[in-house]
This record gives sequence, C-alpha cells and structure tokens, in this order.
Amino acid sequence: STIVVFRRELLQLIAGFFRFKWNSETIYISKILLSMIPVGIVGLFFKDSVEELFASGLLVVGCSLILTAILLAFAYYARPRLKENISFKDAFIIGVAQAFAAILPRSGSTISTGLMLGDRKEEVARFSFLMVLIPILGEAMLDLMKGGFHPSETGISALALTAGFVTAFLSGLFACSWMINIVKKGKLIYFAVYCLIVGTG
Repeated sequence: STIVVFRRELLQLIAGFFRFKWNSETIYISKILLSMIPVGIVGLFFKDSVEELFASGLLVVGCSLILTAILLAFAYYARPRLKENISFKDAFIIGVAQAFAAILPRSGSTISTGLMLGDRKEEVARFSFLMVLIPILGEAMLDLMKGGFHPSETGISALALTAGFVTAFLSGLFACSWMINIVKKGKLIYFAVYCLIVGTG
C-alpha cells in the first residue's frame, strides 16, 4: 500500500539512483539506508525478546499507545526552528525512533520525532513511510524463502491468506493516506487523542 501511495516518489528516487551520481535522489536513499541501522540491530539481536514482550498481554499495547499519545502531543505543541531538509543526523535519530516501533506505533513515533527535530511536516511524513519499505520487504522475503507463507506452515488456507492480504492492502491504503493528510494539516493532536482513548480503553 505504501508503494502505491508513494509510487511517483519511488520512481523518481530509483531513476535518480541509477544515474550513479551523488545527486539529491542518491543522498535521500543514503539517508534512508542510514535510518535502517537501528532497526536492523534490534531485529538481529532483540527480535525474540520483543516478541515475548508483546505476547505478555494487552497491558503492554495499552502502555505503548499512551506513550505514543504523549509523544504526539509534545510534538504538536513544540515549535522548533524548521529545517529545509532532513539531515543525515535527523535520519539516524528518526531511525532510532523506528527501532522503538517494536514497542510503540511506528508512524506515530517516527513522525513526532521528526517534527520535534524541526523537520517539515510533509518531508517527515514522506520519509517516515519510505524508510520502512526495505525492512518490511526484507522480512517478508526472508519469511517467503523459509516457507512462512505456505498454508502447510501457517495452517491457514491460501484463500484466507489472499483475503487477508487484500484486506491489509486496502486498509493500508486508507491508513497511509489518512495519516499523511493528518500530518499535512497539522492535526496530530487528534491522533494523540485517539491513541490515548484506545490505550486506556
């Protein structure tokens, strides 16, 4: 769904990258690669611990949503000096926030971090969604190679898996577009209220 929403940006980045020059597209992709380092470390060394943490019950999920609400509210009311572009330093810090997506909602943590760093709303929303593509696609590819999506491994029929994929794709399209619209309009406080209500519910 993210690929569909950002298809024009992705095509532009890919075209610029394959010019094999140190241009704006290559710089942007380098920032994305840098942002992946923290989540890569978490995935390699702490994946089992994180999975055990979330298996412990809904209390962890509720607490993470409340923390996200606080973070979003802080980002909404903070007024840092705005920057023209996301720097390499900011890209890495946002990547650290993404690593905490193991316990916090990813978009909320990365976007609010970027806003507190002074990055522009449109830029940080775009970066937040594009930076997750490689980790998600990489993990999906590893699962596919291990046979993780095969009905014999999952115990779920091919029809059910297909229905789940279609549902996830459509809901992802809606969620991605909705989140970008909220960020552009500067209404993250609404999402903070939503996280607070769900987290305490």
